[in-house]
Amino acid sequence: MASANHSRITEFILLGLSADPYVQAPLFVLFLMIYLLTLLGNLLIILLIHTDANLHTPMYFFLSHLSFQDLFYSTVTVPKLLENLLSQRKTISVEACLAQVFFVFATTGIEACLLSVMAYDRYAAICHPLLYGQVMSKQLCERLVWGSWVVAFLDALMNILLALNMDFCEAQTIHHYSCELPSLFPLSCSDVSTNSAMLLCSALLHAIGTCLLIFFSYVRIVSTILSISSTTGRSKAFSTCSSHLTAVILFYGSAILRYLMPTSGSPLELILSIQYSVITPLVNPLIYNWKNKEVKAALRRMMIKYLRCLSTRDIT
Repeated sequence: MASANHSRITEFILLGLSADPYVQAPLFVLFLMIYLLTLLGNLLIILLIHTDANLHTPMYFFLSHLSFQDLFYSTVTVPKLLENLLSQRKTISVEACLAQVFFVFATTGIEACLLSVMAYDRYAAICHPLLYGQVMSKQLCERLVWGSWVVAFLDALMNILLALNMDFCEAQTIHHYSCELPSLFPLSCSDVSTNSAMLLCSALLHAIGTCLLIFFSYVRIVSTILSISSTTGRSKAFSTCSSHLTAVILFYGSAILRYLMPTSGSPLELILSIQYSVITPLVNPLIYNWKNKEVKAALRRMMIKYLRCLSTRDIT
């Protein structure tokens, strides 16, 4: 009977953020602006880092990959959210929903891994400045980035392979604006205890593994900063870590709560999901570059170069 029901279920209904058409129009404009600003901000960071030789350092190498990941992350969820805000029939096929589950899970894992790698980079820069160039070699940086992607995709693959065996009955309504794995469990008429256990293990391993690396990196960083006698030196060392700490708190605080809390379709779930899948990719470029003199200088150089090109064209 379950398999028969499963064969008849071809799509889910995403309730989204609101069913009120008077609210949906302003929400569409808001999230469209957020998405466009996310694309603009992260593409600008990638362009600056790859074109300016002064930013060819391990820290900015990781930051460029974080920006690319944030582009990927936002694109997984926001376009479908925008489509549903304009559509009368807010549906998604089972196959598309499972694909979105996979990419949401993978991008969440990549973000967590990259943030932990960036914490290790700050540890190497502050605690071992004389050996920093040797410790954070180009080969190691590339391996850390590729390792982050491989680990996250393998983790997502294991969870989605189990999800493919789930049978879905008459219930088709997802109380969310996107497909996330916890939201599918209440819709299944088959046993999801294995899926829940795998999700819990994945969330805990990602959270504990990456958080431990971040925690121990910052224990050593704080210890080193406190041993600096100069107030100016301490302030400068701390400023290089404050942006990363802010990004860690914003992402981990919402993502861990979302994946560990029981699914109930509450507004809190939507807020947490929006925080780590929509807001975090938007604010990361601002967090990392708001007080970053090197990025501001690179932006000025790029603008001057662009204006010179325009003036040269006008003369010719």
